[in-house]
Amino acid sequence: MTSDHDPTAAGAEVPVLAVENLSVRFRMRGGRDIAAVTDARFAVAPGECLALVGESGCGKSVLASALLGLLPANAETTGSAVLGGDTDLLTADERTLARTVRGRRIGLVPQSPAAHLTPVRTVRAQLEESLRELTGVRRSALGKAALVAAARASFPEGHLDRYPHELSGGLAQRAATALALIGDAPLLLADEPTTGLDRDLVERTVDELRRHTDEGRALLIITHDLAAAMRIADRVAVMYAGRIVEIADAAPFFGAPGPRHPYARGLLDALPERDFVPIPGMPPELGALPEGCAFAARCAYADARCTAERPAFASDLACHHAPTGRTHPLKEAADA
Repeated sequence: MTSDHDPTAAGAEVPVLAVENLSVRFRMRGGRDIAAVTDARFAVAPGECLALVGESGCGKSVLASALLGLLPANAETTGSAVLGGDTDLLTADERTLARTVRGRRIGLVPQSPAAHLTPVRTVRAQLEESLRELTGVRRSALGKAALVAAARASFPEGHLDRYPHELSGGLAQRAATALALIGDAPLLLADEPTTGLDRDLVERTVDELRRHTDEGRALLIITHDLAAAMRIADRVAVMYAGRIVEIADAAPFFGAPGPRHPYARGLLDALPERDFVPIPGMPPELGALPEGCAFAARCAYADARCTAERPAFASDLACHHAPTGRTHPLKEAADA
């Protein structure tokens, strides 16, 4: 991927994460394939937050699992995902991922925090263990360090001695966020980090994640919460039916001229504070994708080419109605 905003472009510093042509296929019984991710390409630079957005089931969390080597045995991956210029996460063995990557070079805020917390240990014990392993804090200082770590994620001190099953969904989310921030990994991968939080806590959580990047580290945030993405992101990658269909700087994406891809425009138009108009129809099944553009059946601007030919991803956009000059593609289609 090469564009004006590409962290891998000549002369730029080495990206924290560079993903090229990443695809994930699930081999199902009976010979059926599920194309969960197809040819994903993006990079995240030091000090940058990239928000990956899209409807449920589009492949966002599968992509995150692929980066951490957490896919099930029936998954097949191709492409590359290079961490720090030296480690391809897709070909690294489990020993490397477990001992040198997870927690140390990539911090994870999981989508299902209760499943990632150790059920027989209190939150305090888990924080202290992570502090000891990742930062080398002395035993005498662990208590104070655990309080600081909890506060970073707005986890209340009075709940530190509770076990995961005693926590609400929001508290479990904050506990997982606190654990992920320990060690200040070069890359933080946050998969739906605001699930179960009220709006005030959403803003406090994303502000803390933003501080993580402002100190020179990278953040890949996967979220349905477009308000949170607007608050935190430098760039936005939009995913639909397993493919990234647009990458844009956050300011023009959420402001003017807005998204270039019709699906991305539809996501914003569906927000209550905007037009509050949902995108018609349903996404296609990942096991039965159409020949052409996967969004064509739901797109008001689709033509014969859209239904017959899959658009290439060029200039950070996968759409046959690509802009010419500075004209917005949706305006072109409307005027046609």
